[in-house]
Amino acid sequence: MSVGPIVETFNGAAIALPEATTVEALQQVLRGGRVVALFGVGEAPDAGLIAVVADDANGRLRVARARAQGHAFPSLTPERTAVHLFEREVWEQTGLAPEGHPWLKPVRFTRPGDVIGVMDYFRVEGESVHEVGVGPVHAGIIEPGHFRFQCHGETVFHLEISLGYQHRGVERAMVRGPIKRRLHLAETLAGDTTIGHATAHCEAIEALAGAKVPARAQALRAIALELERLANHVGDLGALAGDVAFLPTASFCGRVRGDFLNLTASLCGSRLGRAMVRPGGVGFDVTPQMVADLNARLDAAERDARGAVDLLWDTSSVMSRFEDTGVVASAMAEEIGLVGVAARASGLHRDVRQDHPSGLYRMVHVPISVADTGDVFARARVRWLECVRSITFVREQLASLPEGAVRREVGDLRPERLVVAMVEGWRGEIAHVATTDAEGALASYKVVDPSFHNWTGLAMALRETAISDFPLCNKSFNLSYCGFDL
Repeated sequence: MSVGPIVETFNGAAIALPEATTVEALQQVLRGGRVVALFGVGEAPDAGLIAVVADDANGRLRVARARAQGHAFPSLTPERTAVHLFEREVWEQTGLAPEGHPWLKPVRFTRPGDVIGVMDYFRVEGESVHEVGVGPVHAGIIEPGHFRFQCHGETVFHLEISLGYQHRGVERAMVRGPIKRRLHLAETLAGDTTIGHATAHCEAIEALAGAKVPARAQALRAIALELERLANHVGDLGALAGDVAFLPTASFCGRVRGDFLNLTASLCGSRLGRAMVRPGGVGFDVTPQMVADLNARLDAAERDARGAVDLLWDTSSVMSRFEDTGVVASAMAEEIGLVGVAARASGLHRDVRQDHPSGLYRMVHVPISVADTGDVFARARVRWLECVRSITFVREQLASLPEGAVRREVGDLRPERLVVAMVEGWRGEIAHVATTDAEGALASYKVVDPSFHNWTGLAMALRETAISDFPLCNKSFNLSYCGFDL
């Protein structure tokens, strides 16, 4: 690890808080890698910026901290599209304005006087151009979000997505709230990603405290994370089938999703994985009889999932709706900073388990599933390939569980430290960035859910596509409203 204002580090390694540098030097760091996080601390005119970028090829991270010294800083968005939302968020949270940002507007409507959803929207003018608004209240038991389409006939010119309806102030509560609430807040950042976010949070706390997690606990965490991936991917494949009215796969996958959720429940008593991951390890162990039962139920779930999903690939009417729909080209995916399934479906070899492994993934390799067409089919296909590999992974870990304890005590956090904890959740890269003050208390806590990177990808997927394809494209990304809103 390098020492100074520009610090080189690794996933899950706590480092001394970097010295403050200039905004220009921090932006030079942002130009040199994939943006993991950019956020503000404090309030203008005394606010500062922290940037984290990834060097995926070498498995390293670069961190920089800067003082803005005023109420504004030059926007990097015109040359690095991937920072556009980060800069808007900095402005909203700290009052630091990114000068030159092409379309500065609220992200979560948290400034005094803001009304959620009330802002200037991009509009396309012209004969026969019309605007279609969808949400924030939708026809179903789903979360709120507003979508505004600029259309010519059925063709979408532009989609603007406005969220923020569920902002809960989680990041602030992590710092100011009772310590015992932090894990609960992490588990509920995005309820369908309980294991992913809880793991990132625990790895951050453990690094700041200098705690070591037992090998058996690392294996059980990884098993729970892959079961979470399986449940959500199978559920999404069923939902995609439902969106094109292919009921055999839709109905079977809905049931098989429940089977995978029940496997998680057999580990910890919660289908969503609550209370499984704990600072220092896990909250529950498994017995040999439980391992045998898990293997038998995993075999049955795999058999049923494979039969249901194979029907998708073998049905020409389904493939005609999936192929060439909602395309995000590889160059666009790179430019806007896609992560997870959406990135790999567009040909980007990007996966935290491979590029920045932590826990068990440092010792056990999981093959990465990639497609290159960037369409609904590719996003569906990558999900299934990941299911196959996750099942193999879970079997292997159940067969070779290390002996020993499943949890160790975690002591006090060390003062003036910074850690970046990254986990490949089922949607993609989860990043938790935490710093401590001179007394060892949390000074800042930043969460970047994969949805923060990927909502722009959905907007790009709709361009020059029929508006009737929106439900299918939306489900092929299946992003989190509350994970974005925090």
